[in-house]
Amino acid sequence: MPKHQLDPTKWVVLYSDYLFNYTIARVNDREIAKDLVQEAFFSALKSMKNYKGEASERTWLISILKRKIIDYYRKSNSKKGQAEVRISYNSPTDEGDWLEERVADPFDKTAEDKLENKELGDAIHECMGKLPEKQALVFKMKTIEGMDTETICNELKITPSNLWVIIHRARTAMAACLEQNWF
Repeated sequence: MPKHQLDPTKWVVLYSDYLFNYTIARVNDREIAKDLVQEAFFSALKSMKNYKGEASERTWLISILKRKIIDYYRKSNSKKGQAEVRISYNSPTDEGDWLEERVADPFDKTAEDKLENKELGDAIHECMGKLPEKQALVFKMKTIEGMDTETICNELKITPSNLWVIIHRARTAMAACLEQNWF
């Protein structure tokens, strides 16, 4: 027997403000947020028969809403061929900030992009050559080759915390080197 029962007659009263606030924080547009919440309610009504009762109504509705938000961004990004992404960065001078940048369509390569990528690749290679041997190896394995922590630790016979100290130092040194030699 399900732990929770659905009561769609109370959804708007109980959850609409919460769902709207959740959405507006992610899409930053009141009308789009209202539309997405409404779409989530409609989808929930359509899929009530699939509700297993393992989560509360609100949790279930949020999971539907999350998918609607993802679909919204996929749809808007596919139309314009570029995505707007939010990235977080930390620099020595401040605690971090949010930046909004445009990411170019990966299939729209110009000669300038190719030259810039080659220059960046050369700068990365040069900066890696300046790292201590172990830092360079860990940076390459983790960042470039994408190996998982456990594999690297087993191969190099180091602990995960040691790995993260090494990778942090390597990334910090790489960022400083690239800032000097490439930017």
